[in-house]
Amino acid sequence: MTRSRKLKLGFILHGVGRTWTDWRHPDADVGASTSLSFYTRQARLAERGKFDFLFVADSLSITEKSSPHYLNRFEPLTILSALAAVTSRIGLVGTLTVSYTEPFNVARQFASLDHLSGGRAGWNVVTSWLGDTAANFSKTEHPAHDVRYRIAGEHLDVVQGLWDSWEDGAHVGDKASGVFVDADKLHRLDHKGEFFQVRGPLNIKRSPQGQPVIFQAGASEDGRNFAAKRADAIFAGALSLEEAQAYSRDVKARARGFGRDATRLSVLPGIAPLVGDTEAEAEAKYQELASLASLETGLGFLARSFNDHDFSGYDLDGPFPDVAALGRNSNQSASDRILAQVRAENLSLRQIAQRLASPRGAFIGTPEQVADELQTWFESEAADGFILFEALPGQLDTFVDQVVPILQARGLFREDYEGTTLRESLGLDVPVNRYTAARSARTAA
Repeated sequence: MTRSRKLKLGFILHGVGRTWTDWRHPDADVGASTSLSFYTRQARLAERGKFDFLFVADSLSITEKSSPHYLNRFEPLTILSALAAVTSRIGLVGTLTVSYTEPFNVARQFASLDHLSGGRAGWNVVTSWLGDTAANFSKTEHPAHDVRYRIAGEHLDVVQGLWDSWEDGAHVGDKASGVFVDADKLHRLDHKGEFFQVRGPLNIKRSPQGQPVIFQAGASEDGRNFAAKRADAIFAGALSLEEAQAYSRDVKARARGFGRDATRLSVLPGIAPLVGDTEAEAEAKYQELASLASLETGLGFLARSFNDHDFSGYDLDGPFPDVAALGRNSNQSASDRILAQVRAENLSLRQIAQRLASPRGAFIGTPEQVADELQTWFESEAADGFILFEALPGQLDTFVDQVVPILQARGLFREDYEGTTLRESLGLDVPVNRYTAARSARTAA
């Protein structure tokens, strides 16, 4: 059976794990977050499984209470550039913030990665929610939530404008004539906006896929609008099928409102499958994972959602503290979700922390059961694909060897890569260069 629509799969490189206690598992490599050999093995394994892309999350501010992976980790573009040399088809998506980077540098870095990898780069555009990040960048104040999204819009305008500095064919390199560059096809940007003034042009030619792919993870009102308007793929968070359906329908409706073809926008929830040969074995793996969790883990997740606020001084069994204002200018969507649960069920600080420490996801079971659940979400338009976390050491191997073949047999997932670029994998067109388009319009007139 063949299908025109296929699942998309990404894998997040998360070193020693996404929680505060994953690193304590007996099989965990405590040096994984700064181990090229560890990431090389995962990258090659995901590529063997025909995953669309690898994904690197990031944060620019830590405290002594941050999770171990965030305490000690590679800078995203550095590790992805290294992995470009040991892979050949899988996409390479890195997180860089608009609030604490210069558009020229970002444009140059991702264009370089795109050339190094033969057209496999993607940029996860974030605004940074931790307020104390400003102190690492000679800033006295972290931008407000709405301001950060205005920065994001202009920042992305500039980066994409710089990526178009060179038209196709601008790099001539004709030794006989002595012409290295066709000057008519090299353009200054001359951008002057609210936040940035950038002349251009970019000092690297147009990349193999025209422009790197844009990822985003917007879930607040501003974030959803930004993602719906500008992203090619959205990293989503969803606790249930119904929540995922509602989110996907919402952002795709917004995309259509912006005049976009919503079928080209991929919504990709993050999931952490636990696969066992039997239901009992899968359940045992969940219990194994849950046993690693602690109250510290739950309080850590709370802190990250409320601008790294320290919850340790509150009465754990008393009412949840009034910290809503901290969430509004931090991770707004995560803090809103937590507060909604607290209010609906009158949860104490201890109760919500325990829930966050060991959530029970929907993707636990045998290979067939996990494939069934993935198919259900996909066919009910809750997801266009998924970004996988490795919940326990060895789970990526199990997913690639046991779940992927089932998805392929059902016609849900590719047998092989469609081409060599990330855009080809995701079914995205190469963007038309704005200057080439203008030249064609003048010629037609």
